[in-house]
Amino acid sequence: MSLKSLGVTLLMACFALTGCDQQQSDQAVQKLKDFFNAVKPDALLLKDMTPGVTTEAQILAQMGKPETARTFTDGSKRFEYPRGPQGLNTYMVDIDRDGKLQAITQVLTAANFAKIRSGMTEDEVRRLLGKPGQIAVFPLKPETVWSWKWREGGVTEEGIFNVHFDQGQRVYTTSRSDVIRGR
Repeated sequence: MSLKSLGVTLLMACFALTGCDQQQSDQAVQKLKDFFNAVKPDALLLKDMTPGVTTEAQILAQMGKPETARTFTDGSKRFEYPRGPQGLNTYMVDIDRDGKLQAITQVLTAANFAKIRSGMTEDEVRRLLGKPGQIAVFPLKPETVWSWKWREGGVTEEGIFNVHFDQGQRVYTTSRSDVIRGR
């Protein structure tokens, strides 16, 4: 999106807000914030995030609403921030039980892909890799394939990691595909 079209979009949103009640205006503003957080460059998204110092409220203010928020039995939390659609990064933000940042981890890595094992559930895969960029269902096979685009380096720079689930929603294999350009 060009800077000019972004400005026009913002101006149209402001005009639309003037005819709304306060609740509608607040919802529209939140949608705009969510949109900008989704397209914000990673350097700005993660700027000044300091483990042990940055609070949960500061994380939410800077990074926006997570795709998924999980709370664990010890009171710690994990927020999932996929950078997409079909982005090359997914960040897991770990927060301790006191509400302070513990760590931010980019999970779309070869090391994490290597942790995927036959028999894992969809939820176990989701907890490890985050939201897939694409889900394809093949009823005749039958299988469901979740895919993530990622920076694998090498000759092609980007690749696609696929996890194949059987009818019981359990992993039975993984594969790799090339990113096809120009279609």
